[in-house]
Amino acid sequence: MIASVAGRLAAKSADRVVVQTSGGVGYEVVVPLGVMEQLSAVGEPVTLATELVVREDGWALYGFLAESERRFFQRLTSVTGVGPKLAIALLSALGADRGAKAIRERNIGLLSSVSGIGKKTAERLALELADKVGEFVTGGESAAVVRPEGAAEAALQALERLGYSPGEADRALRQTLADDGDAAGDIEQLVRRALQLLTHG
Repeated sequence: MIASVAGRLAAKSADRVVVQTSGGVGYEVVVPLGVMEQLSAVGEPVTLATELVVREDGWALYGFLAESERRFFQRLTSVTGVGPKLAIALLSALGADRGAKAIRERNIGLLSSVSGIGKKTAERLALELADKVGEFVTGGESAAVVRPEGAAEAALQALERLGYSPGEADRALRQTLADDGDAAGDIEQLVRRALQLLTHG
């Protein structure tokens, strides 16, 4: 198992990064939107907690800035019908803290607003995990250190309120962060740049 990857950030694209290790190996890692937002510029050092998912159609490495996010990802993918892509979508849209809170409170409306998660899957997440995600909620039992809601998550919600689907908003924000790391942390700039992509292609 590859538990972590450390090295130089060699490349960023819409949904993944490449980390070049000191040994000369480049790891392609899929990351949630909030992680992409907080990554440093290409060429800078980076360390990611990672989860290797092995499937018949190939291997994929998923990366997180906090160990708590990796554990939340593991918890999500333990649910029947929730694969790594859905888990990443939920982390991108809600983050670990807000996502765990939605599951614990059985907020089916919020969970099913995530791109790719329908009502049945949202209900299954709540049913199977409601009592198992307290550690990921800030102030909850055994509260872990989790990332507060970031600018990218707030920008994602703003775009959804403007009528864009979660999938459209997520793709536009990822592209914005890949193209312009300086936009990270600035909600207004993220929304403006994403809207340019959404309206002009």
